[in-house]
Amino acid sequence: MAPVSDLEIHRYGPADGPVVLGLHGMTGHGQRWQHLAERYLPQARVIAPDLRGHGRSTWAPPWGLADQVDSLVALLETETSEPVVVAGHSYGGAIAIHLARRVPERVRALVLLDPALGMNPAQMLEIADLTVRYPDYTDAAEARSEKVHGAWAGVDTEVLDAEMAEHLVELEGGRVGWRYSVPAVVASWGELARPAVLPPPDLPTVLVPAMRVQPPYLSPDYRSELAAHLGDRLTVVEMDVDHMVAQARPGEVAALIEKLL
Repeated sequence: MAPVSDLEIHRYGPADGPVVLGLHGMTGHGQRWQHLAERYLPQARVIAPDLRGHGRSTWAPPWGLADQVDSLVALLETETSEPVVVAGHSYGGAIAIHLARRVPERVRALVLLDPALGMNPAQMLEIADLTVRYPDYTDAAEARSEKVHGAWAGVDTEVLDAEMAEHLVELEGGRVGWRYSVPAVVASWGELARPAVLPPPDLPTVLVPAMRVQPPYLSPDYRSELAAHLGDRLTVVEMDVDHMVAQARPGEVAALIEKLL
């Protein structure tokens, strides 16, 4: 099992608070949970690692979904003895489901924020190829513009400023890029093309689709399977936002998490 020392861990809230494990999406980092945790969920103890290949955690392989879960199981064993609410965004939502299947006794509930799993292989190949061909930017203004006119549309300037400060780094030749391993991210896009799996059938689960994402990351067929599998254990809350759900609607997402604590 991967050592916890391989992971950079961001911690927010009181040491004795109910525990939330926050899992960021592809190309992200754990500090993305800071604004939500400190401003809207101060009573909770939020543990938010940089996933393998991302941020300040190890960039060394392996980078598979199972390897991400291995690292998180070790993290939970080190950080807490109680079951946790797992909030996962996009790629982090897929990892959250796999974690709940691996150690169901350690997960009290799931909050899936526009999760990405069971993705179209051709689409994942296209995105992985673009990641290789266009891994960086001319300058910070170009990097910021891509976010504002893409998945980060509608996110407060304060939150975007924090993202730029933590995650954008200078590269050789004067260009800039996000703080992640390109090989790790390319491999991880491939992992999202694996067949989608379902969480344990008795696990309270909140699904938050981002309705401005078209085509949706989560297929209608999977939503139907999830509803049939979980029954009244599933709550679906559609939000009229782009993909960065927790950044665009932190108060609403925090309220959903709070109900499960």
